[in-house]
Amino acid sequence: MQEEDEVKRQLEDGIRLKTYLQENAGQLVTVANEIVKAFKRGNYVYIFGNGGSAADAQHFAAELAGRFYMDRDPLPAIALTTNTSVLTAIANDYGYENVFIRQLRAMARKGDVAIGIGVGGNSPNMVLALEEAKKQGLVTVGFTGSGGGKTAGIVDYLIAVPSKDTPRVQEAHNAIYHIVCYLVEKALFGNNKPDK
Repeated sequence: MQEEDEVKRQLEDGIRLKTYLQENAGQLVTVANEIVKAFKRGNYVYIFGNGGSAADAQHFAAELAGRFYMDRDPLPAIALTTNTSVLTAIANDYGYENVFIRQLRAMARKGDVAIGIGVGGNSPNMVLALEEAKKQGLVTVGFTGSGGGKTAGIVDYLIAVPSKDTPRVQEAHNAIYHIVCYLVEKALFGNNKPDK
């Protein structure tokens, strides 16, 4: 019975965070609109994070570059977490805190969007990359947990899920980028009901 109670408690925590997102839906719309504007200008979206958030960055980029609900043109979204040769070379030569900033310096241009994903919002490589993105004139976005950490003082747009429980925050981040993908696809390509 204790196990069932714990399962229920964890699910209730997840529901509470989804309710928070529902009550703050405007934040998701704003981020989606910034991404849409960037794509319309011919800009790129760069997404990055560590650990589970690196996986989220890759998932988010895949939904944009591949497809979400619709067969449509691909969108220029890149996860900075995927090229192991680049990541390990930069980490070896310049330190792990520079694995994202070096890539942004190489590829990013004014008007692109940089999205950092992390529960605490304090990872040095994420903070440095977002600071660099800001300097270069990118639109900066952070998906974090409660408070936003150092990321909160850097980004143009912050969605700080009100929890410090890593699994629950990551589940909320998953909902955020799925909804943002839906909004972006719909804005750029029209009706995007699921294919049958």
